[in-house]
Amino acid sequence: MKIAFVGTYPPRECGIGTFTQNLVQSIAGNTLPDQAEHELMVLAMNDHHIVYNYPKEVKLIIEQEEQTDYLKAADFINISGADLCILEHEFGIFGGLNGVYILPLLYRVQVPVVVTLHTILENPSYNERAILKEICKMAAKLVVMSQKAVQFLQSIYEVPEHKIAVIEHGVPDLHFDRMHSKRNFKLEAHKVLLTFGFMGRNKGLEIVIKALPEIIRRHPEVLYIVIGKTHPNVLRHSGEEYRNYLQLLIKSLKLSKHVVFLNEFIEETELFKYLAACDIYMTPYVNEAQITSGTLSYALGAGCVVVSTPFWHAAELLAEGRGVLFDFNNTEMLSDTLNHLLDTPQECEDIQERAMAYGRNLIWTEIGKQYAALCQSILEQPEMLITPKETTLDPLMLPPFSLTHIKRLTDDTGIIQHAKFGIPNLKEGYCLDDNARALLMALMTYKRNKDEQALELMPIYLSYIHYMQHKDGTFRNFLSFNRSFLDEVGSEDSFGRTIWALGYLLGNSPNDAYYQTGRLLFFDAAPNFEHLKSIRSVANTIIGICYYLSKNPSDDEMTERLRNLTKKLTLKYDEHHTEDWQWFENLLAYDNAILPLSLLHASQHLNDLYVTKVAFITMDFLTGHTMKEGYLSVIGNKDWFVKDGVRSIFAQQPIDALAMVLMYHQAFICTHDKTFLNLLFSSFMWFLGENDLRMSLYDFETKGCCDGFENYGVNRNQGAESSLAYLMSHLTVLQAHEEFMMFGR
Repeated sequence: MKIAFVGTYPPRECGIGTFTQNLVQSIAGNTLPDQAEHELMVLAMNDHHIVYNYPKEVKLIIEQEEQTDYLKAADFINISGADLCILEHEFGIFGGLNGVYILPLLYRVQVPVVVTLHTILENPSYNERAILKEICKMAAKLVVMSQKAVQFLQSIYEVPEHKIAVIEHGVPDLHFDRMHSKRNFKLEAHKVLLTFGFMGRNKGLEIVIKALPEIIRRHPEVLYIVIGKTHPNVLRHSGEEYRNYLQLLIKSLKLSKHVVFLNEFIEETELFKYLAACDIYMTPYVNEAQITSGTLSYALGAGCVVVSTPFWHAAELLAEGRGVLFDFNNTEMLSDTLNHLLDTPQECEDIQERAMAYGRNLIWTEIGKQYAALCQSILEQPEMLITPKETTLDPLMLPPFSLTHIKRLTDDTGIIQHAKFGIPNLKEGYCLDDNARALLMALMTYKRNKDEQALELMPIYLSYIHYMQHKDGTFRNFLSFNRSFLDEVGSEDSFGRTIWALGYLLGNSPNDAYYQTGRLLFFDAAPNFEHLKSIRSVANTIIGICYYLSKNPSDDEMTERLRNLTKKLTLKYDEHHTEDWQWFENLLAYDNAILPLSLLHASQHLNDLYVTKVAFITMDFLTGHTMKEGYLSVIGNKDWFVKDGVRSIFAQQPIDALAMVLMYHQAFICTHDKTFLNLLFSSFMWFLGENDLRMSLYDFETKGCCDGFENYGVNRNQGAESSLAYLMSHLTVLQAHEEFMMFGR
């Protein structure tokens, strides 16, 4: 087998790095006589651009916060000839918010992936749960190290049992004579308590220190040795605050001769000499929430007497007399336990024997065999192999349609434009853009579902539009929460979006009162159509006119206005397009698909083959730049995509995905070509996780939609624009499916 490993790796000082190296070596040593040697390579996670002198098996370095490195890593694995990939997962070693950058790598890798989960949270945050669920979906197998982890994956992350394998944490097969080791460290005169690993407040070292005075009264020869540096993440945020606290505690309890800190990351051989020299190994962690402990596994594998709090891994590993447990934060119980063990050497020997017997199952040669067998079994199952991903229109994959969040954002003035997470941000007030979108969404909802809630919302948004219109037909845009105007004339974009909504109202009005109000607003604005300069405002206005003409096709004056506006767009195309740049301007910016969408609409009302030609050429050009990987990757708004430049990945926004959904729907209406339905559904699935970050923007709890992707991950705010974009996309998918069932099959 040829296997690619992704994780931290020595000489980076990291417990997972040591685990990865041991796993690589143990699989390499588990080749059967009739098998070719395994070919193993490592893709090492780097932190903060630190330069490490990696060994030869490291073939590629991934900088933690460089998202493009993850994409390059996926490409490297795909062309390397690897049969399988093993990923070591811990939230803190991958970039982006909660390690979200690992998701695009997993999605792009074209070989089965085995994921070893070093941390599984019982109470994850929204992002942590979403990320781990995506990882679980994409993995061929998930390796965990305890039965508690299996329970969590099934009950919290909804992982089917058949995807989970339990393989315990491996330990080196290193053993040293106890007395020789004590002499080596000049500890012959001491009863040694030992803890090793990165230091942090969750390790509970102060519990042991506070218990020492009572122990020393009976056993003055006791020495507590703590080996390990402060955890790098703790060091960056809090410095040596915890270590300093412990030093002051030691001084105040007059324990300076009984506690030794070795502030270093020691290599394994030296570590096992210390484990041989200790009399009792301590893991006094402060709470139960640790699903795996490599340090505990090492101590058990070395045959130590272990005294531990009953955190999850310890409760399993030390069962059946393989160690001794004491209650969290209970110094009195700890001192009694340690005094008893120090007084009864025979009991300690019995515990050591049980620990040593169990530890033989944990040596890396045995663990390597289990991993190698798991990998081989995956490769022997055709259903485990990666097949090309094809998205097809499937309404059953959609969450239930809900106006809950829109109602939350709407008051008697209009829809609040922004939100803090799922809560309306009243400080930001209202805008015309969002109230026009909200009217359009409500109309679409009522047309499809005859939803009375949507009907009740319409007059709120329509009255906002009316309130913001000047006598000359132009509109203000922004209104404060106390209903004060914040601008005199709004943007052309907000004008165009309003005309779109009003035109849709005139073509799909639920009653005459709304129709008559919309007609007044629409025709008061109409004299301004010819003055528009922004091509997106022109495009939005074209769409609004087309919806109006769908019910009023004999309005020759409006048809002429449509022709003039359409000419503005095609002239922009004529001015800017080249053989390799088939577009209306020298960059792809925001809301791009609105431009070809508007021409697709116009082509149904104008007998102009050139308009149709430009619509499809520009649609194909945009598709080529946003659908390369088989899913939608809209142009990011951070830097956009200037011709001959590099396209922006961040910040991707929901209105761009909506525009793509609408564009492909209109293309399907024009052609009845099912290809456009698949592209439509792929575009919609951007909201549900088929995107560059492999993260869902739809919030199943609030029923809102997150505001987009930033370089750190998902922007969890759920404003009106993003939530309306999701709902309109959702409705379009449902409509497209019905149309396909009627005449597209």
